[in-house]
Amino acid sequence: MTEYLRTPDSCFDKLPNYAFTPNYLDVGGPRMHYVDEGPASADPILMLHGEPTWSYLYRHMIPICSAAGHRVIAPDLIGFGKSDKPSKIEDYSYQTHLDWLLKLIEHLDLKNITLVCQDWGSLLGLRLAAEHEARFKAIVVGNGMLPTGEEKIPKAFKLWKAFALNSPWFPISKIIEFGSFKSLSKDERRAYDAPFPSKAFKAGSRAFPALVPTTPNNVASAANKQAWTILEQWQKPFLTTFSNGDPITKGGDHYMQSKVPGAQGMPHVTLKGGHFLQEDSGTEFAMAVNQLLDDMPEKQSTKLKAVP
Repeated sequence: MTEYLRTPDSCFDKLPNYAFTPNYLDVGGPRMHYVDEGPASADPILMLHGEPTWSYLYRHMIPICSAAGHRVIAPDLIGFGKSDKPSKIEDYSYQTHLDWLLKLIEHLDLKNITLVCQDWGSLLGLRLAAEHEARFKAIVVGNGMLPTGEEKIPKAFKLWKAFALNSPWFPISKIIEFGSFKSLSKDERRAYDAPFPSKAFKAGSRAFPALVPTTPNNVASAANKQAWTILEQWQKPFLTTFSNGDPITKGGDHYMQSKVPGAQGMPHVTLKGGHFLQEDSGTEFAMAVNQLLDDMPEKQSTKLKAVP
């Protein structure tokens, strides 16, 4: 039976720039936390974080997008942030993460979604957008990809995967700082370490790298290939906002621009930063999202297929 760990609320006291009201949903065993800011009647922006971060990563972007009149939903993936954390690496799979997120989307009945995703947020978000296309109206990808196991794997990722699975030392905040151009403040490091009061809470963060499809026979490869058949016909807005300093996803923006029809003619931007571009260029990232939505036809939503 799966054991779920819950980080004490006291670990999250007085985090800088993170005064958002907490929301929780049982997603079939574990409890998922999510931020829900902005007008409830507005079309939602779904911001999905990756490894080993949580919705705190989007703390500078959420207010900018919500102030522009958008509803922003930023969940903590199960195993991260304020969400519950299954205690064993084997408790996590690509599919369970998809199932947990889909429960949130269906519970909130999100429609006309603009997906904003990075890192594992892209592996999950792009699959969800392809498999539930009628719920999404636009996609913004920064430093992310939807791998099928047929791509060349960067050496940096191979080292990262081995480190996550085998290193007895797994310093969350230092990992995030290493993947950013900026130096984190003491309080920011505390915020990134907050979800993990002991090593027992880190199974989800250690599991993620090994779940990335790196061979064609990976359990998720077939479904990801099928998702690409949808994305290769995707006509809705598809914007890339990659950074200029990420060795893991470098070049992925040009690949997606060449594959996704909706990327043609879009104002793609290259932002300054490392892997965690939300830390380095959060304001510019948020403004690119707002500009995309401002430039979309006013009645874009009404032209989309209705969700059954």
